[in-house]
Amino acid sequence: MPNSFLAGLPLSRYEVDRDYLTRDRADAIAELLRDPATRVLPMFQGTVLMSGPASIALVPPSALPPAELMVYLGRSTSLTSPEPAGTPVIVAVLSDAGHLAESEWGNLRKVGSRLSDRDAGLFTEALAIVNWHDSHRFSPRTGVPSVSGKAGWVRVDPTTGAEMYPRTDAAIIVGITDADDRLLLGSNALWESNRFSLLAGFVEPGESLEAAVVREIFEESGLHVVDPVYLGSQPWPFPASLMLGFTARLDTTVEALLAPDGNEILELRWFSRDELRDALGEILLPGPTSIARSIIERWYGSPIDDGAA
Repeated sequence: MPNSFLAGLPLSRYEVDRDYLTRDRADAIAELLRDPATRVLPMFQGTVLMSGPASIALVPPSALPPAELMVYLGRSTSLTSPEPAGTPVIVAVLSDAGHLAESEWGNLRKVGSRLSDRDAGLFTEALAIVNWHDSHRFSPRTGVPSVSGKAGWVRVDPTTGAEMYPRTDAAIIVGITDADDRLLLGSNALWESNRFSLLAGFVEPGESLEAAVVREIFEESGLHVVDPVYLGSQPWPFPASLMLGFTARLDTTVEALLAPDGNEILELRWFSRDELRDALGEILLPGPTSIARSIIERWYGSPIDDGAA
């Protein structure tokens, strides 16, 4: 990783060569399944099989129940994982967990920050591509069911041959500070009333990231900000976002009146570091897997111990 902030983003870590050339081989999945070195990551209802509280389970193809979808994730480059570097890995989406039903299954939001670089990269990649498949089951041109191709990295309209490739939704997320270096946090309408996080929003077509920062912050809070500074990015496959982290400063030349939009953001509060520390029993912060938590802790100056797992 090129800087310490990026290295601290749980879902930006990886030790995987995505091996894109193999995707173009005819019957790549079948060929990989015949390779005794290949290992499979079972996925069921958005969770993956775990071998312990901080590691995913990779199993030989023979250990799998029937799968409804398989996608080639690439080859491990890890020198510290149980499987050797170069191990091909496929994710298999199960419609029925079968004999694995009583095993431990992990949710990426909860376990992402505990996983190794390799496991975090594999789980994040797997969930993102599987979510894309789930939302692109039909051709946008003809409406017929599309089929998986190129080892799971394209969906094809069987009547026209048109190919659909995965897309990612870009979203900015911003740590906003005022002249006193207080941090702005907001409570979203979809969360518990005492959960607070940074403001975020999707980048619109034809819009730069910096312009999106200024626009989204004004729309959600009524505040004008200046000097957006890019920090780093983290994939967020819930279902298909790439979170682009920024800081920005309150524009001191314009009157600053907090005006939550009332639709997405119901409450806004400024916090000094002391105020945030004293409020930890009262409010909930983003979980340790999120880039929001990393940006908050960067401003705070140290990890925040709020009991979040």
